[in-house]
Amino acid sequence: MLVNNFLAKLERKYGRYAIKNLIIYLLAAYGIGYVLLLTAPEAYSYLELNPQLVMRGQIWRLITWICTVPESFSFFILFMFMFQYFIGSSLERYWGSFRYNCYIFSGIFFMTISSMIVYWVTGISMSPSTYYINMASFLAFAVCFPDIQVYFMMIIPLKIKWLAIIDGIYMIYEFIAVGKYKSLYSAAYGAAGAQYASQLIWATRVSIIVSVLNFILFYFGTRKMKRFAPKEMHRRYVYKKSVKAASNNGGTKHRCAICGRTEKDGDNLVFRYCSKCNGNYEFCQDHLYTHKHFE
Repeated sequence: MLVNNFLAKLERKYGRYAIKNLIIYLLAAYGIGYVLLLTAPEAYSYLELNPQLVMRGQIWRLITWICTVPESFSFFILFMFMFQYFIGSSLERYWGSFRYNCYIFSGIFFMTISSMIVYWVTGISMSPSTYYINMASFLAFAVCFPDIQVYFMMIIPLKIKWLAIIDGIYMIYEFIAVGKYKSLYSAAYGAAGAQYASQLIWATRVSIIVSVLNFILFYFGTRKMKRFAPKEMHRRYVYKKSVKAASNNGGTKHRCAICGRTEKDGDNLVFRYCSKCNGNYEFCQDHLYTHKHFE
């Protein structure tokens, strides 16, 4: 509730400054990262967030790490870009540009701050991955559009909610399993291997925690306020989509679910949604408060 009120106040004051189509800029940043990784690996290393080097004056890394690639280069990168664009553009239409901006930038901010705190407390310089920024977006997308069907491995049809559960289980496994790297790297490379393993362990676990916490904070912090609850926002989104389709087909925009009257039956008719009904049901003023709620 507090998060929701805070976001609502921010949106009223600064909503006009929100970056439209933010996902396009994020994908462009990844594209720059891939180009440098393939053509100038040494230059690419200057993009990474390295708290130790930041403290030595390389402060641009606090921003340029957004250009680091979320996954290694492969044939599937094109599909990753297409899927991330689909997720990002859908969330922006669903939440609005300002709240989508807040979600993405808060994830980036928390990841950056946590990396610096880990360095100040432990002396370990961890480099976070943009992979977990994308993962947080995917979790939000799965909550907002749980029944959308995608093809897992481009073969198996699967609803997005089940794919999110699979990814959640994998993140838990990854959080636990990464701990074994220290003994493996120590045995293979000695002290240098142990140091690298420590960096990897911290980077992986902190990134997972921060991305999940950002999702939890944003989702559960807003779900109590009905207007911005994902289920309610999805209902409004579906309604607007159906209204637009009806308008394009020359149909009516409003229809009472009880009496069937539309705006063409009278200029004084007023139509409203019922937030207690399970579904997209609209009612005229005569039936808005007298109808039996649809379960």
